[in-house]
Amino acid sequence: MKIGNVEIGNGIFLAPMEDVSDLPFRVICKKLGADIVYSEFIASEGIIRHSRQSKRKMIIDPDERPTAIQIFGADVDSMVTSAKIVEDSGADILDINYGCWVKKVVQREAGAAFLKQPERMAELTQAVVEAVNIPVTVKTRLGWDHDKIIAVDVAQMMEQAGAKAFAIHCRTRNMGMTGNADWSWVPKIKEKVSIPVILNGDVRSAEDCKIAIEEYNADALMIGRACIGYPFIFHRAKVMMEQGFDPGEPDLRLKIDTCLEHLRLTVDHRGDHGLLVFRKHYSGYLKGYYNASSIRRQLMEFTTYDAVRTVLENYYDELDRTDKLEPISKVRTVQKLSCESGAYVKKQTADS
Repeated sequence: MKIGNVEIGNGIFLAPMEDVSDLPFRVICKKLGADIVYSEFIASEGIIRHSRQSKRKMIIDPDERPTAIQIFGADVDSMVTSAKIVEDSGADILDINYGCWVKKVVQREAGAAFLKQPERMAELTQAVVEAVNIPVTVKTRLGWDHDKIIAVDVAQMMEQAGAKAFAIHCRTRNMGMTGNADWSWVPKIKEKVSIPVILNGDVRSAEDCKIAIEEYNADALMIGRACIGYPFIFHRAKVMMEQGFDPGEPDLRLKIDTCLEHLRLTVDHRGDHGLLVFRKHYSGYLKGYYNASSIRRQLMEFTTYDAVRTVLENYYDELDRTDKLEPISKVRTVQKLSCESGAYVKKQTADS
């Protein structure tokens, strides 16, 4: 299956996340099995002004392709102009954000604010589609709140406007990131459109990926918060989709090597400031290991790559010497979505 002329592969995508899905992280996720990677969202006005931040967000590395660049804004002319700039930057896919729930975006009549006026969404989408030659996709939510769930109608409007795929975060705007994503809307949307439908929200494991595609009939899925500091979920999901089993937790040596590669790419991309923006990832890379919280606290204080590398290498050597390379607990809680009700139930599963 394709999005326009772009191959979907297994349909395992890195979701667009502000301050997370930057170029270094996209390269790492692609290396570990993501089929398509999405950028952080970029304000159309910033693109038009050629702001330094916007230009940085649009840089694409050959190793991360295919890459989708996501933009947001409220003004049709500005969105059209910025879409052309994104196309010229070499993006493989242009994605429009109609789902950001945060107050400062909604107050600007952008993001999820379009859910109050879906006709505006259709008008803007059609204008952008007509302005560029690369595939245009959209990402939105179920509706403004539970009393106004309009995702099925919006999906049809987006297909008619020329969108080549429809990504749905299975929460309402008013939910923000709280509560549970309701995947049961995905098959309902699938019944009404012929373009690919991409499931987003609470995809937390390789098993979730399999369930999303096989039980909920999603054409693809986006992994968001679950991959922060843990890009290995893409490898586990890829093996699950291609071979039918979860290969389990990677060993600590691979985690530290990947963490250091990720950090090096971040410093190369953002200079010394990369040491600061990277801090959010340490917890995920070291989660579950002996004395990891103490090591994380140390890492927060360092401002050079070499210092971080030394601490992590010494930490690995110490755990190896004391025979503590295995995570403290191999049991994790996985939230599985009930196919019929859309309600979550918790079960205990052991990592292999």
